[in-house]
Amino acid sequence: MDSINRMAIELVDEAIDFAGELRVVPHELDSGATVLDFGVDSPGGVEAGMLLAEIQTAGLSTVQTRMDDVAGAPTPYVELQTDHPALSLLCSQKAGWELTFDDPPFDGLGSGPARALVAEEDEFHAMEYFDEFDLTVLSVESIDLPSDRIAEHVADRAGVEPSAVFLPAYATGSTVGSVTGAARAAELALFRLFELGYDVHNVQSAFGSAPIAPVSYDESVAMARTNDAVAYGGEVHLTVTEDFDDFDRVPSSAREEYGTPFEAIFDDAEWDFYEVPETIFAPGKATIDVVDGPTHVLGDTDEGLLAESFGYRS
Repeated sequence: MDSINRMAIELVDEAIDFAGELRVVPHELDSGATVLDFGVDSPGGVEAGMLLAEIQTAGLSTVQTRMDDVAGAPTPYVELQTDHPALSLLCSQKAGWELTFDDPPFDGLGSGPARALVAEEDEFHAMEYFDEFDLTVLSVESIDLPSDRIAEHVADRAGVEPSAVFLPAYATGSTVGSVTGAARAAELALFRLFELGYDVHNVQSAFGSAPIAPVSYDESVAMARTNDAVAYGGEVHLTVTEDFDDFDRVPSSAREEYGTPFEAIFDDAEWDFYEVPETIFAPGKATIDVVDGPTHVLGDTDEGLLAESFGYRS
């Protein structure tokens, strides 16, 4: 497999070339790093969100939208498909890089192929994938645009020059935040399998779908809605080569907190994302098709809870 950072850089170049059309604002920091504002101060949009989801998965997925409904209300959905699930979803798309600094304060989550240049997370050792490239991309989810300090930290950890760092950035409370959040249904299913001890090399393909949550500029509301969108409206189809006794633990219905809106879950954790158990992040429904074996249909969606979370009125 070619470098996933190289593949992502090609898509970043596309974002820069069509920045005006995408309503994305790129600018260069003093360190030479490039920040692309997908939805912090810039408006971004659905097309920008779809392109960023492709960047986050290093160009190894197909992302598209469709119209469907939630509790009878017409609602846009994001669909993501990949034939390289473990590499694109766990080794790239997963938001596995915590970016927390005190002085000056900055709080964000990093996803994308830059993680594969550091390759310290368990997924990389399980996959035996360690990337090497002289340019890198880390997508940053934060209410603040990354500064030189963030860029230099990423450069140092990834082993590249600061001028080789590209940082697409967006707030959860933005159109891009809602779109990229909906694009994570398949990733969360694969992460659950990995945490349950399943060999993710056995996953041949992954499809994920979830509704695009209505945008709120209140980050707390946005966090709750985007997570509810996947947990109560997300659907996943996986094709795998080996059966597993714990497939029933993949969907969100397997957790004790099922049926509780994320607003209440985050409130109990005093809105500290890192205090929330990782096991609660999962899609609502999953079909797991074992090649030449059984097809497991697990979990369910909860459109009533979702409509309430989204603030739908009729």
